[in-house]
Amino acid sequence: MAEIALDRVVIRFAGDSGDGIQLVGDRFAADTALVGNDFSTLPNYPAEIRAPQGTIGGVSSFQVQIANFDVHTPGDHPNVLVALNPAALKANLAELVKGGLIIADSAEFTPRSLAKVGYDSDPLGDGSLDGYQLAAFNLTAQAAAAVEPLGVSRRDANRTRNFYALGLLSWLYERPIEGTVKFLESKFAKNPLMMQANIASFKAGHTFGENSELFASRYEIRPAPTPAGTYRQISGNRATAYGLMAGAAKAGLPLFLGAYPITPASDVLHYLAEAKAQGVMTFQAEDEIAAACAAVGASFAGNLGVTVTSGPGVDLKTETIGLAVMLELPLVIVNVQRGGPSTGLPTKTEQADLLQAIFGRHGEAPLPVVAAGSPRDCFDAVYEAIRIAVKYRTPVIMLSDGYIGNGAEPWSIPDLASLPDIDPGFTTEPNGPDQSYLPYRRDPETLARSWAIPGTPGLEHRIGGLEKATETGAVSYESQTHADMVATRQAKIAGIANDIPDVRVDDPDGDAKVCLVSWGSAYGSVWAAVRRLRQGGRKVARVHLRHLNPLPNNLGEVLSRYERVIVPEINLGQLSWLLRAKYLINAESFVRTLGLPLSQSELSDELEPIIDEVDAQAGKEA
Repeated sequence: MAEIALDRVVIRFAGDSGDGIQLVGDRFAADTALVGNDFSTLPNYPAEIRAPQGTIGGVSSFQVQIANFDVHTPGDHPNVLVALNPAALKANLAELVKGGLIIADSAEFTPRSLAKVGYDSDPLGDGSLDGYQLAAFNLTAQAAAAVEPLGVSRRDANRTRNFYALGLLSWLYERPIEGTVKFLESKFAKNPLMMQANIASFKAGHTFGENSELFASRYEIRPAPTPAGTYRQISGNRATAYGLMAGAAKAGLPLFLGAYPITPASDVLHYLAEAKAQGVMTFQAEDEIAAACAAVGASFAGNLGVTVTSGPGVDLKTETIGLAVMLELPLVIVNVQRGGPSTGLPTKTEQADLLQAIFGRHGEAPLPVVAAGSPRDCFDAVYEAIRIAVKYRTPVIMLSDGYIGNGAEPWSIPDLASLPDIDPGFTTEPNGPDQSYLPYRRDPETLARSWAIPGTPGLEHRIGGLEKATETGAVSYESQTHADMVATRQAKIAGIANDIPDVRVDDPDGDAKVCLVSWGSAYGSVWAAVRRLRQGGRKVARVHLRHLNPLPNNLGEVLSRYERVIVPEINLGQLSWLLRAKYLINAESFVRTLGLPLSQSELSDELEPIIDEVDAQAGKEA
């Protein structure tokens, strides 16, 4: 058998939502991390709850790209498709690269199952898959045979076939098996029979790959070069939870999360609910409004108030967020975006809440907006949101999305001591004349108001949602007072631009004429497209934005250097609209709203003629 070395491979597991696809995909990624490969994942869940078994609507998939170099996307098209039923094959075949490998469970390709998804004949035998490498065998029967000595039921035996497939893929791509065995021992510790059955099926799949003649080659992907450190696999939602805990710890504040379950943000609530021993308080409210109000109340009491949701939840929290703007209290709002409007695409990704985040409140209610660019970046982005919220006494929105929230990649665990300090700067002594306390007396540099914990002797005060007098916080209906407070709140947010880094330009030779501007999860696709274009000899610059309100001070000057500015995003062009409005430049859009990450190959293919045209025109003018 040939041993073939690869730089990268993209693998997609697919089956019914009850087949354990996400579980084995995540395990394959975890074992990949042990080998030292870089990787990026894309879990893809069906939007329907309990879709009929064996239908297209019920297909669940998990894609992972593994490589011996730095990767930032799960890949556009899989090289390998594991299809556990006809629906999984039909839903994913069009995206498999020509000549790619299909591993199919022939037991599921019955006349009834085929008819359910519209196949007139069995694709495993009718020649329609001749353009691919096909490994079709009765995976279900072989998994059942592996566990038969244990005496498990037929139903439970069939439930182990996902790990049989994982064992086969682990052999094919030389993944270690020890990690998965330990995982199964832990996961099924309370059900020893199913633990033994899954381990037996997993090992049988590995042995089948070694002994069968279905595969002419086995593949090796060497470790990716990485800086020294301690790494772990992490999803964006888990990184967000850890970032919230780290930020609260550095600020010396109790962490309070008020949340209502919503896809795809619920995992943050789940992870933080598991951290009660670390002093984290979680409150699952009866609705989104109550969750936000509880978080504001927690901030008033001297906690770090946080609420986590998705776009529909932000709709409902809007009035409370406006209240936090008026109160000028720290509040972190995490929006794990999904496709909309309304219920929209609950399990699919989108970047369409940017304008909502910046402008989506009544009145002049400015607040900072930051966005995470990858699963591991969720930690740093939400930590930055905490820093700004506490320092400037303001609600801050951190934008994630379904792709990076559910996706995973390696993460170098940071040293808590190395993270930037966060000082809540509580007022502990009277700050007004005659030993009085003025809750809206401001720091002359940041314009942040003072923050005193209720009950501090001598610092009793009231705050509320009505307009405030300049320092006392008393209700004021004076026209000029309102104008002054509106201007002050806006100046405070605008001034944060002086406290964030200038934008960095990735333009190696400094003479590119086309610049791509990305934000959020478009980061990885743009990075990969730029690398592909440069490998083809084309010059292109790249800018990525974490801070979206306010924008970095030097962004306008940077973008003015380029003849074409193109903004790829998963919406209808919201950032490009902002850039055109603010800097009066012709920011062009590359947009997709497919519920999926941007395709790096589509982006690079579209940019090639643009770059060639701009360079040719420059050559003529020279």
